[in-house]
Amino acid sequence: MRTYQIAVIALVVLVLGAVPAWAGAPTEQLRGHVDEVVRILDDPAQKDKPAERRARVRKIAEDIFDYPDTARRALGAHWNGRTPQEREEFSRLFADLLDRSYMSKIELYQGEKVRYTGESIDGEEAVVKTQITTKSGQAVPIDYRMHLKDSRWLVYDVIIEGVSLVSNYRTQFNKIVQTESYPALVEKLRARAADPAASPGRR
Repeated sequence: MRTYQIAVIALVVLVLGAVPAWAGAPTEQLRGHVDEVVRILDDPAQKDKPAERRARVRKIAEDIFDYPDTARRALGAHWNGRTPQEREEFSRLFADLLDRSYMSKIELYQGEKVRYTGESIDGEEAVVKTQITTKSGQAVPIDYRMHLKDSRWLVYDVIIEGVSLVSNYRTQFNKIVQTESYPALVEKLRARAADPAASPGRR
């Protein structure tokens, strides 16, 4: 449960706000989206419109995350055998999974302090290092893996205390595909979309 809460905070603060201490291009890309979301959350007209506010935040999240590439990485080797239509559907379902699991939980953010601690760029790949200080005072390292796509830096993975979000999902998805089938995984994701309380690993 603690890991899940940290993951929620890690993704929520990415679009809710941070204390800038680094000024590289990938970090600046994130900060631009942060400013947009803060304006939405500070807009009094949005306070009583949770559905509209969530939709607007989701749209900004789609500009921050490379959902198709994140979905490809999460599905792993099973991506290669998928048709273009299957890939499109899986990417959509995976994006919805992330949205329902994390981005919609904006109420969990309670002013946790976030600091950008470093940035490394290797060609078209980058890692933005941050540190979240929880309400209890614990410092949690969070790394955002990004890549350059169409002249924009996009997030494709989040590393929380050394654990990759993509790898975590890949393990779950691979187990379902191997023990059941790919259609079974898709059906579970569809059910997850219909019932946010359900787990992709359970029916």
